[in-house]
Amino acid sequence: MMGYVRYVWGMLLLCLASVAGAQDIAPGRNYELRTLGGLVLDNQESMDSGSRLFVAKAVPGREAQVWQFQPVEGQEDVYLLVSPLSFHAIDNGGNGRAGDNVIQWSSDRNNPNQYWQAQRQSDGTYVFTSVASGFCLSYGEKGIPGEPVVQQALDAASYSRQWRLVPSNVQVKLDPLKTHSDEDWENPAVFAINKEEGHASCIPYANVAEMQADSAYRRPWERTSSSRFLLLNGDWKFRWSKQPEDRPKDFYRPAYDVSAWDELPVPSNWEMHGYGTPIYTNITYPFRNNPPFIQGQRGYTVLKEPNAVGSYRRDFVLPEDWEDKEVFLHFDGTYSAMYVWVNGYKVGYSEGANNDARFNITRYVRPGNNVVAVEVYRWSDGSYLEDQDMFRLSGIHRDVYLVATPKVQLRDVTLTADISPRYDRAILKVKGQIRNHTGRLATGATLRVSLLDADGKCLRRFTAPAEAIAAGREVSVLASGSIRDPHLWSAETPYLYTVELELLDAEGHVTEATFQQYGFRTISIQGNKVYINGKLTLFKGANRHDIHPRYGKAVPVETMLQDVLLYKRHNLNTIRTSHYPNDPKMYALFDHYGLYVMDEADVECHGNMSLTDNPAWKDAFVDRAVRMVQRDKNHPSVIFWSLGNESGGGQNMVAEYDAVRALDDRPIHYEGMNDQADMDSRMYPSIEAMIEQDRQPRDKPFFLCEYAHAMGNAVGNLEEYWDYIEYKSRRMIGGCIWDWVDQGLNKPGRPDNEYYFGGSFGDTPNDNDFCNNGLVTPDRRVTPKLLEVKKVYQYISFKMNNLNEVELHNRYTHLNLTHFNLHYKLERDGKVIKEEIFGLPDCPPGERRTIHTPMERLLKDTADYYVTYEVSLKGSCNWAPAGHIVASEQFALACRPDTLPAVSSDSPDNHPLKCYVEERRYLRIENERVAVAFDMHNGQLVALRYDGREMLHCQQGFVFNGYRSINNDPRDHLDTSTRLTDFEYKQASDGKSVRVSVSLVAGSDRNGSVPHTLTYVVQGNGIIDVEASFHTSADFDMPRLALQTSLSPTLEQVEYFGRGPIENYADRKNAAYVGLYRTTVSDMREYYTRAQTMGGRSDVRMLALSDGKGHGLRITAHGTLSFSALHYDDRDLWRVKYGHDLDHIRRSEVVLNLDCIQRGLGNASCGPGPRPHYEIQKDADYRFAFRIEGLD
Repeated sequence: MMGYVRYVWGMLLLCLASVAGAQDIAPGRNYELRTLGGLVLDNQESMDSGSRLFVAKAVPGREAQVWQFQPVEGQEDVYLLVSPLSFHAIDNGGNGRAGDNVIQWSSDRNNPNQYWQAQRQSDGTYVFTSVASGFCLSYGEKGIPGEPVVQQALDAASYSRQWRLVPSNVQVKLDPLKTHSDEDWENPAVFAINKEEGHASCIPYANVAEMQADSAYRRPWERTSSSRFLLLNGDWKFRWSKQPEDRPKDFYRPAYDVSAWDELPVPSNWEMHGYGTPIYTNITYPFRNNPPFIQGQRGYTVLKEPNAVGSYRRDFVLPEDWEDKEVFLHFDGTYSAMYVWVNGYKVGYSEGANNDARFNITRYVRPGNNVVAVEVYRWSDGSYLEDQDMFRLSGIHRDVYLVATPKVQLRDVTLTADISPRYDRAILKVKGQIRNHTGRLATGATLRVSLLDADGKCLRRFTAPAEAIAAGREVSVLASGSIRDPHLWSAETPYLYTVELELLDAEGHVTEATFQQYGFRTISIQGNKVYINGKLTLFKGANRHDIHPRYGKAVPVETMLQDVLLYKRHNLNTIRTSHYPNDPKMYALFDHYGLYVMDEADVECHGNMSLTDNPAWKDAFVDRAVRMVQRDKNHPSVIFWSLGNESGGGQNMVAEYDAVRALDDRPIHYEGMNDQADMDSRMYPSIEAMIEQDRQPRDKPFFLCEYAHAMGNAVGNLEEYWDYIEYKSRRMIGGCIWDWVDQGLNKPGRPDNEYYFGGSFGDTPNDNDFCNNGLVTPDRRVTPKLLEVKKVYQYISFKMNNLNEVELHNRYTHLNLTHFNLHYKLERDGKVIKEEIFGLPDCPPGERRTIHTPMERLLKDTADYYVTYEVSLKGSCNWAPAGHIVASEQFALACRPDTLPAVSSDSPDNHPLKCYVEERRYLRIENERVAVAFDMHNGQLVALRYDGREMLHCQQGFVFNGYRSINNDPRDHLDTSTRLTDFEYKQASDGKSVRVSVSLVAGSDRNGSVPHTLTYVVQGNGIIDVEASFHTSADFDMPRLALQTSLSPTLEQVEYFGRGPIENYADRKNAAYVGLYRTTVSDMREYYTRAQTMGGRSDVRMLALSDGKGHGLRITAHGTLSFSALHYDDRDLWRVKYGHDLDHIRRSEVVLNLDCIQRGLGNASCGPGPRPHYEIQKDADYRFAFRIEGLD
């Protein structure tokens, strides 16, 4: 809204100076944009999205200084300013802040960040105002070559926003007729040669008996034992060449000797075995952005590895009983393009790294030994559509196998169902595609269908005869049968039937059998919401990349299962397959365990969105989406189709939508063209922006396809998103967090616990650690972020009616609460004084029940009383054991006063203190119980001893700490070095206490400063009361206001009363309950792939650190505080970079931080920062106080 206000105000001011609109701008003509000082807008010959723009000296004939104006339809004098060299437009970067750099981005006429209002001024110059932000295209008034171009307010000092348009005769030297090379892999029209049509994932069997004996019959993600299947995974002979010219050109010939070649496992990525360089980039193509060509770019890895080629070969023995069969060679996924030969014959070609490719090789195989050869190109024109935010890895990364079918083959099957409005009857509809591979007319084929329940009982059997099939042709057969009272599939109740399919010949003999697991369910959109089986459903999800730290994109099935179990155990019900179809085994797991899926096509041209509106690329776009639907159509878990990701808008997406809709009726998602899709979608909005969009008068559901960017120590204020989505929204249906797992990779030859990211491999370009956005670590360790998600996503809410009753609201859509137990425990000062566990009563979805949990009579005195409720599985299920907690909540029933009791000077243990100055520098205060010392030159506490034992390490008492480094924080930090401005002390008249007041300033007046005062009151009984007050800078955003000290290495044992046991912060603490926790300093370390600030605990009343023998200190807060106790300093953590290197910087001492306040985490690595109430306010006063005591 503020951008719009600035835009309108700017237009009013400009109108006072302008004489006309921009009617004299000639669309499509080349112009230079010159400053008043004669410099020229220049893109520095960059072909990449995200590159900054600069002003430079005019150079005759320089193509990087040429710009064209493309009118925006329906908006007067609004243009895209496009470089004909890079096909990128000037973009405000999505930022609404004055002074931010403008960038170039793939030209996208649907992107308002590229809309610039042109206003001609009275002197003939132009002002260009961003429609999105309201700021003007500006440059520094001093006119220094090399200065970046920014967006600034119209009246901003030191900037000029006037440009002269100078027609240019420079002809950009790109051949518009050169749309492809002579190579298939540089031609967008060639993406498949001799590939079979797409089809459902099916394994053929000889008969039903063989099929039912196979373990894959019940668990389709397991390896099949079918006699009609031959796995080609394993070690292949392999040769890596850095460029096509160096590849062995005749290696596919059986006589070619490959005995000396290396061996490479299939599936794998060859970079994970030391061949070539893994490259992590988010948007920037790893090669010159000049589609469809694969060309070098200055400074890029592609210069030393222009386009690596992997040559694969292996032998296989054709089973004897396959000689009268059709034989197909099947690839589940290959990056990025491949040619295939069998026995020296060229079989075909394929692109589409995450779509399957099947080739009929019947005419090429022979009895006995056979040779298959595959030539894989790392980059192809298809790589322009595979520009996902991920490591770019190469090779055959999914299964390779052979299947054999009869000559009259059941090529494909489509399962759909009609379910009655009352869900008491279902009609299964089966469409079979039967192909005749013989050279003659085929008659008498029949499709027999059997529907079995989950126990294997056959409920219905029905048949459909096929008409006569001409040689080489295919016919469709339709069969249907109904059942009463079907079990319905949902993520909560994933009931699967088995559909057995047999193909019979004219004599009634079974020639082929296969099966599909199938779930009956309905999907509907009603009133802007989505309903599954007639139940309003919210989609609580995460985005998932295929990635494994050791194997790259060749993810083992054990890891797939591990992911699915973690999703289920942490209350996720939705997975978006970002941004390509997953391995087919994943969908069998999704079906079996119960997860909703947004299945996404392998389409992302983020670095060059112009491809989405380029007709030469239409068929390539459509093929990827169609093959996804053809493969995954029978999976009940697939609820939504997604056309791709971050590819802008254009006719190719419209064509994709039409093609998918022609195949299937499930809702279609695409964030880049909401008007075309069946739902609105958005990435990374703030809560305010989300609410604003939800309230727009649109008749579509609204989904957050990416939000809560989980990079590093993140996922702040998640609960506030869901408070609105779940309870207040008009049309929201949920969202998927970005993303599931950190994309950290091992290096070949290095230990498995070392994880590396962009730049670690010498890869350029790279986006550093932007790939580490996971809710779990690369090895799938659970993090505090994931536990927060589990809590926020839970499906039962709690409300205390009074001290004896709790109300449970069942927010499941299909489960009754009778499946669960309730456990509650009442704690007094962290110690359990009552607990019970019992089964929950009948409570259908959507209903509430009040549960009697009497506690009132137990609250007898002044103490901290908390009750914690946990709902757990009554019995085991396929994804968790009995007792697994699915939902929980904690309530504070009574709390101690925030103010600690005053220390009485009359206490018998309060002895007089000796107070003196030593060496005119050190103030010493001591008696037989306690001894403290202050350095009067800097105000620092330099000694703290109880009973003669020193608590401090190297005289490092409390100093101001305003430093924090997490991925969400800005990288500029206040200089937290302090200077002393005043030091005062005074001893009480009875000698039993000494008050020390230290005034300091952190930082400098020039860069922002934080004046603060520390007041210590040292008592003769060893109690030290500390109060700290701070005044924040008016010019600097502070991440924290803390006091840091270094304690003796002996103080390893930690006990605290506060939120735990997991790491927590102000805006990420829902899963951390108040309690009394015991741990060690070493165990308070968290793992982050990119090392950063960690280990925080909030709402802490008491903290004790000891040596385990009763010696140490206790800190008790007036109210509460936050703390961390680690063997690391925050600056060391950021400097060390890698999480696996922490042992190298581990300190022996304990680095203790006590936080008065710490900024929330937010999600600003890509998205909004903390909400205002989690920020530290500028030019504001803060204080906190605590008490230090020695342990007895």
